Amino acid sequence: MKSHLRWLALILLVVLPAVWGCAGTSAIIPAVSIAATGATKTVKASREISDSEEYYVGRAVAARILGQYPLYQNAKVTEYVNEVGQTVARKSARPNTFKGYHFAVLDTTELNAFACPGGTIFITRGLVETCANEDELAAVLAHEVSHVANKDGINSISKARWTEVFTAMGTEAARQYGGVAGNLVTLFEGSIDDVFKTLVVNGYSRTAEEAADAGAVTTLTRTGYDPGALAAMLKKMLAKEKGAAGGIYKTHPPTGERLAKVKAEGGKEAAPSPAEANRTKRFDKVVKS
Repeated sequence: MKSHLRWLALILLVVLPAVWGCAGTSAIIPAVSIAATGATKTVKASREISDSEEYYVGRAVAARILGQYPLYQNAKVTEYVNEVGQTVARKSARPNTFKGYHFAVLDTTELNAFACPGGTIFITRGLVETCANEDELAAVLAHEVSHVANKDGINSISKARWTEVFTAMGTEAARQYGGVAGNLVTLFEGSIDDVFKTLVVNGYSRTAEEAADAGAVTTLTRTGYDPGALAAMLKKMLAKEKGAAGGIYKTHPPTGERLAKVKAEGGKEAAPSPAEANRTKRFDKVVKS
């Protein structure tokens, strides 16, 4: 296991920067056929991806996303989003990941959020500014945390591909050529592609999104936020859905269906409490000022 993790770390720290580069323009290193170099038999048994491996994959996916969107250069907003995100993560179904949860804001007006495997979560500036208060921000982040808790991102990797990655790691060819100079890079990048395309292009299944919504309502309740904040946010997004073609509308099920499901499961809007009013003042001071 430790040798596998060392390979993954080496790929991420040495090879992937060379593959994608700062501007994402470098070419992929050509594959080397393991079969042609006397590789051992393919490992038949597959296994689950460990939490530490999930983290390494998630970090690579995060790098891909940052290749498309710049980070929002506002330390006050970034710190605030992290505080709210950490609060909901601690009360989620998976409060601890291998390297913990990390939240960042992407500098785009697009309405979207991305949960990378292992706990790196991005929310766009446009979606933050669409929130009316801290409870709605917490609802969005709780939904993304639920995707991490349910391992939706890492489960989007083709099982056959992941088995082949570990097969390559155990071959004589991988040891001889360092793996990172050949087929292993191509296989590992394919795993990253699986997750990236799910997050940015295709979206999760309807079942996964509904489970993340349900998890968010539960997490909001445990944390002391208004569980109806998710419904309020979905209602707001529904009003913007008509004519919208990209962002969260491209990768998520119809907002009206999500809203009806959330309300049916107890996530109904309620009158603001005094505590919520105080949180809204805090939100306005950081985000709206």
